[in-house]
Amino acid sequence: MRRRGTTRTFTAATWAPARSAAPVSGLIVRRTGAGDHRALALLRALWTSGGPDPELEQRMADWLAADGERRTTWLAELSDEAVGMASMLEFRRMPRADRPDSRWGYLSNMFVLDEHRNRGIGSALLRAVVAAADERGYARLVLSPTERALPFYRRAGFIVPDAVAGDDRLLVRRRPG
Repeated sequence: MRRRGTTRTFTAATWAPARSAAPVSGLIVRRTGAGDHRALALLRALWTSGGPDPELEQRMADWLAADGERRTTWLAELSDEAVGMASMLEFRRMPRADRPDSRWGYLSNMFVLDEHRNRGIGSALLRAVVAAADERGYARLVLSPTERALPFYRRAGFIVPDAVAGDDRLLVRRRPG
């Protein structure tokens, strides 16, 4: 069962890679393709409900299709088995006359199967996400981690927005009730 963390928003002040153990032999981290919704649905089901959910495959395919090119997802695979995933959604700022257009990424749904954690797989996924954010010239990369994941993201250079983060002022409004 997944525990919910407190709602916090982090930005990457620097795009430093996360520290990790020695690379896992045979690990492949790749962007997903059209047929990967099944693997993503299985990982998501294992993460959130503990077992496969037959209805989730189609819902996952629909979700990915709805976001189109704005969402990029990655799979981490060992011996052709999906063992982890990550997702990034691109937000585009409304154009302004006095500034160039800008975009930023929201990292979400990063997960590694329990039996494969602490082996560098999460770090490899995060490096792939950060590299894509850098390639795209994102102004920032933000996320809302669980309490357990805070040290992992802090080691990778993510910080709580403050004076060090420059003009990043990110607030969160929780849903009432």
